[in-house]
Parts: sequence; structure tokens; C-alpha cells
Amino acid sequence: MSSNSTVLYNNLKKEFNSPNPDLKKCGDYLAKLKVALSKMQLLLPEGDVKSAEELLIARDILEIGAYWSVRVKDIPSFERYIAQLNTYYTDYSSLLQPSQAMYPLTGLNLLRLLSQNRIAEFHTALENIEPEQLLESVYIKHPVHLEQYLMEGSYNKVWNSRNEVPAPEYLFFIDILMGTIRNEIASCSEKAYSYLPLADAATLLFFNNNTNELLNFASERGWSVSQAEMKIYFTTKDDDHVEIPSDSIIKQALHYARELEQIV
Repeated sequence: MSSNSTVLYNNLKKEFNSPNPDLKKCGDYLAKLKVALSKMQLLLPEGDVKSAEELLIARDILEIGAYWSVRVKDIPSFERYIAQLNTYYTDYSSLLQPSQAMYPLTGLNLLRLLSQNRIAEFHTALENIEPEQLLESVYIKHPVHLEQYLMEGSYNKVWNSRNEVPAPEYLFFIDILMGTIRNEIASCSEKAYSYLPLADAATLLFFNNNTNELLNFASERGWSVSQAEMKIYFTTKDDDHVEIPSDSIIKQALHYARELEQIV
């Protein structure tokens, strides 16, 4: 790598690993470093094998980029970094020293697939993980257990898993997953009940008695909230009620019947 790229790389590591990193500055460093990696054919290395030192630096930059993407909540960016890292984790595994970030990022990617309901891709990704890591790595076991909870419909276990995350970044995708679960529960509740007490709705939707969040969610769903009754009504006052004009339909049917008799 050029001396300028080396300086950028060192600045990126220093800033990103600081107690309170400037994520915008990290994004600027990453953008410039990706241009440099592209020119050196290190974003998706192929052809002539590069030096192990260059490959290690490139892998480290991409791993920082993946973590940065989660912190700035940029899922497409995270997906791109993971796709680029897969080449390093598979094609160059014999040439490079093992990466400490590989399984944490692999677990994050599994969680991303779950949060997007891409179950088939989730299982395909699992097949590419070494069997012992499925049993031993807390980073892999966490999303695997979550998928089992989802299949069981044990949404309370999914919620409780927030207290057992192996890394803080996992919370981002778990919160997205909980949003999907809330909407599914909300859709079922609308069909099963005409109303629910506020406290019961908060428990059912995993709002932990956070009234403000519940009220915002109710507003998004178009529900009516009665503060006086402390209830949520799943049908709003503005709902259109379509009345079937039964009398006119009966009269019209009889008229048609008489006309048919005359024809016969």
C-alpha cells in the first residue's frame, strides 16, 4: 500500500477504536481507503495472489467497514462489506492468519438475514460454517437459537435474547426483528380483539409498559386510543361501514322474477 493509504488506515483504526469515535470521519476514511483497495484489486482480490501483509490490511479495513455500517445503521453497506469479506474468509483462509472478527461478523450477518426474513439464505449461510463453530461460538449460537425461537413462535425468548447478546452491534438487528414481530402480533390482535387494555397491549407487544412507544405504534397502525378508559380500540371511528341495501335488492330481485315469468 502507498504511504498515504497507510496513514489513512492508521487514522481509521485509531479513530474507530477510540472510546467515542467520530463515525462521519470514519466513513470518510473508509471511502478513500476503498478507492485505494479497488485500484490495488483488493476489494475482491483475484488473479495474482497479493502479499499476505496487504491482504491482512485489506481484510481489517473491510471488517472495520462492516462494524461501521452497523453503527450508522446502513444495512446495504453492511451487506456489501460482508460479501467482500467472504472472499478473504474462504479463498485466502490458508494464506492469512485467522481473523478474530470473522465469527462475530458472520453471526451479525446471520442475524441480518433473520431480521429480513430471508430464511433460506440463513440456512445456506449456516451450511458454510464449520460444524464445531456452530456448537462452540457464542456469536453463531445466538442467531441459531433466535431462529429456533421464531420457528416455535416463542417471541418472549426473542425479546429476552436482547439481554444475552454477544456484542452490542447485535442489538441493531434484534430491534429490527422485534419490529417485524410486533407488526405480526398487531395484525393478529386486530383480527382477534375489538379492543385491549393499554397495559395488556404493552405487554403483548413487548413495550415494557412504555406508554409513549405504545401510543406511537398505535398511531402508526391507525388504532383509536381512549385515555379515559385506558384502552386501545383496533377499529377507528373513521372506519367506513358499508351497509348492504337489502330492501332495494329484494325489490329488484322480485321485479326480475316477475319479468322472467312473463317471458316464459
